[in-house]
Amino acid sequence: MTFREIRYDVEDGVCTVTLNRPDRLNAVTTTMLGELGEAWDRADADDAVRAVIVTGAGRAFCAGADLGAGGATFDYRRASAGGAPAPHGLRRAPPTPPRAAGPLPPRTTATAAASSRSGSSI
Repeated sequence: MTFREIRYDVEDGVCTVTLNRPDRLNAVTTTMLGELGEAWDRADADDAVRAVIVTGAGRAFCAGADLGAGGATFDYRRASAGGAPAPHGLRRAPPTPPRAAGPLPPRTTATAAASSRSGSSI
């Protein structure tokens, strides 16, 4: 895969992934998310890679999400409206069923021990 919005380099066991949209302060797009997923898979499959560094080109690491597509920015179902298909590795979690109202479950020993060590009272 040829990357358009990131750079991927491996040298001496170090993989450097560079967010490469300096004109937009490296704001994240769905294309970039897909490329990052591919980069993680590629680094994971390469036994020579011992460390991964993530950096940004230009004067900013990352400005957050690129909202240039307006309201369709995160709407993966409406690619024609400016949204995009869900990038590689990004899947929606199944909906969480509502929890029945009622008392909370009892604290476990591990929770109680962690609470007492931190000085917190739950």
